[in-house]
Amino acid sequence: MKRGAEMEVVEFLIDEEATMLEAMQQLDKVAKKVLFVTRDGHFVAAITDGDIRRWILKKGNLDAKVREIANYNPKSLLEEKKTKAKEFMKKHSIEALPILDKESNILSVVLWNDEEVEPLRTLEVPVVIMAGGLGTRLYPYTKILPKPLIPIGEIPIVEHIINRFNRHGSDQFYLVVNHKKNMIKAYFNEIEKAYRVDYVDEDKPLGTGGGLSLLKGKINSTFILSNCDILIEEDYEKIYNYHKKENNLITMVCSLKNIKIPYGVIEISETGEIESMKEKPELSFFTNTGMYIVEPKIIEELEEDKPIGFPDIIEQYKAKGEKIGIYPISENSWMDMGQIDEMEEMRRRLERDE
Repeated sequence: MKRGAEMEVVEFLIDEEATMLEAMQQLDKVAKKVLFVTRDGHFVAAITDGDIRRWILKKGNLDAKVREIANYNPKSLLEEKKTKAKEFMKKHSIEALPILDKESNILSVVLWNDEEVEPLRTLEVPVVIMAGGLGTRLYPYTKILPKPLIPIGEIPIVEHIINRFNRHGSDQFYLVVNHKKNMIKAYFNEIEKAYRVDYVDEDKPLGTGGGLSLLKGKINSTFILSNCDILIEEDYEKIYNYHKKENNLITMVCSLKNIKIPYGVIEISETGEIESMKEKPELSFFTNTGMYIVEPKIIEELEEDKPIGFPDIIEQYKAKGEKIGIYPISENSWMDMGQIDEMEEMRRRLERDE
């Protein structure tokens, strides 16, 4: 086996005594949705991003061990049956399959080429994209172009967003526009597309939530709301189905972020004494990605012509006792281009993945 392949296999492996947090970080590194769990170097189980997500939603501790939630009846093939790997993977809907020797050592990992499989186009859900902001953090790009039309590779960011939803089956898009809106309309009126784009004109800035009031009478079903500067690499249908299953009014897609503090951190008591010391601790927390699944009640009850951010709308409904949920995704599944350095990182990632 080539050394490059060996290194690739190693990246898929995680010991059953590792923590949930370590598993999430490793999933981000391999940019796949599964890791293979080992005990004393031998393959014993598998753990997916879905397993970890369900653990988080049950308020499981991220310091818990992988063995607590891993699947100890995983799919695999012996080396002599490797030629049947793709057929086996298709039958069981597997993205990555370990190939084993008779001692349960992983010899290789067969990956299903994403280009060979078209996702099921079943998500017939309208998508609203907030595309009216000034994009001041992306100046001087936004001096010339509206933020939604800033190119990431060969096409604008908003077209990347639309294409991802369209591949999952969504074909009705509403762009809430304001700043340089005629440029946005001209672009989509000129290109060939397999979907419909309708425009919602703001006469004044209404924030990330206020513009939804302009959709009264246009959307009467559950819809997806997205900022115009993010890309989410997830199965949108799973997110939608989770929202409906949980009977949420709003489901916020959240990314788990990990930040390592480069200093020793001191905690002190009320009397000024040192209570504890942590050397370069790592903090984990969820952050709002800017994508939501939303029930039409939000549009119906919004006050018209009133600027408001969508997070403020969430707070209002939380205070009323409405059910607001989250759908956690890994840090690697979320790309944001709200600032120039983030935009350049998004470009690099998309070029690398193509």
